Amino acid sequence: MSVTETKNFVADFTKSESRKAPFPKDQMPPLFDTPTTIHNWYKRVRWVYAIILSVFPFISIYGALTTELHTKTLILGVVTYFLTALGVTAGYHRMWAHRAYQATPLLKLIYAVCGGASSQGSIYWWVRDHRSHHRWTDTDKDPYSAQRGFFYSHIGWLYVDRGKGKTGFADIADLKSDKLIMFQNKYYALFAIVFGFVVPTLIAGYGWNDFRGGFFYASVARTTLLHHATFCVNSLAHYLGDDTFDDHHSPRDSWITALVTMGEGYHNFHHQFPQDYRNAIVFYQYDPTKWLIKFLEFIGMAYDLKTFPTNEIAKGRFQMQEKRIEELRRDIKFPRPIKHLPVYTWKEFQSKVQDDKEAWILIEGVLYDIKGFAHPGGEKYIQASVGKDVTSSFNGGVYSHSNGARNVLSMMRVGVLLNGMEVMSNIEAEVDELVLGKSNKKDL
Repeated sequence: MSVTETKNFVADFTKSESRKAPFPKDQMPPLFDTPTTIHNWYKRVRWVYAIILSVFPFISIYGALTTELHTKTLILGVVTYFLTALGVTAGYHRMWAHRAYQATPLLKLIYAVCGGASSQGSIYWWVRDHRSHHRWTDTDKDPYSAQRGFFYSHIGWLYVDRGKGKTGFADIADLKSDKLIMFQNKYYALFAIVFGFVVPTLIAGYGWNDFRGGFFYASVARTTLLHHATFCVNSLAHYLGDDTFDDHHSPRDSWITALVTMGEGYHNFHHQFPQDYRNAIVFYQYDPTKWLIKFLEFIGMAYDLKTFPTNEIAKGRFQMQEKRIEELRRDIKFPRPIKHLPVYTWKEFQSKVQDDKEAWILIEGVLYDIKGFAHPGGEKYIQASVGKDVTSSFNGGVYSHSNGARNVLSMMRVGVLLNGMEVMSNIEAEVDELVLGKSNKKDL
């Protein structure tokens, strides 16, 4: 790391407000430090990106309306789509941005070609912004912060030039020292044009005389679809799905996003464990990028695949489940704890129910007031139980009541019985009552 980079790192770390908790959506600072006016607006547009991203969809529609789609061209388009998509997800993202595994020189070259053909920028540019996104997630220094809205995080950020210093610092010393990465960055335009447009057009043209289809379908339309599929990792993956492992930041886990993005949709997991070569950790989850990397390891082209400890992954999931349970608990009424209930003797219990004054029953040493309760079996069960210890019948002597019945009953607690059960004689009850009375006087 150079002296300048070190100074930038220290300044960002110690002074930036972005090191604090993520900005609420209504408190994000303006995109620009000065107002945008009729005289300076054009300076704030990334014109190359803006033109490509705006024009390509219309070229694709024009091509679809004027050009017949041949089966071979469709197959070529699908194949090039998967190759270029995996060049980004397996190459740009998981290998170079997060160093989740290592690759042979040949595989790196293939990734550089396929990623360049995706027309999503060079390895150097793409990885720099993505590392910054992870380090400064949801803050002003996040290059495509979801806190600025869906459109901005999806594509809007590519239209605006905020100027130097707005994107948070990320260490890219390893990229600068890689000759392949710097070569592809220098000649990126050639990589994009030749492998993204010329080669598919020539394959379709010389292969089955379909130059127009090769250009419109296998090149322009394929590039347009891939652009927006990849952009969904910045937008849709921060809005749709579950916060499985963490809810402090916006990334979410969603199988829908995974289908759109070649398996990059389990984004909450990814932001918590970014150096894991997987996005999906459950066998049935869709993650073709993970499957490709595992296959490449099998044939010897990928190695040193990194995974986070299973215990730490399980811990994160468990902590979020605990948090949700606590949130549910706040909305649930629970009965008064037994230790806080008043204590009654058997004699006091009986006096409460004499002459139909109270409808109390006793179950497992706890007194319940069942006045007004409509028993599913009929009123006679209520009448027959008042003033009695019905523990045996409640627990299976007559019917073993459900958990739901026990929860309803728990809300009717009014007290506990001294010594618990109707097993004491009247004389014993009187003695206990006397003892209880003395004890209460001592407390006073």
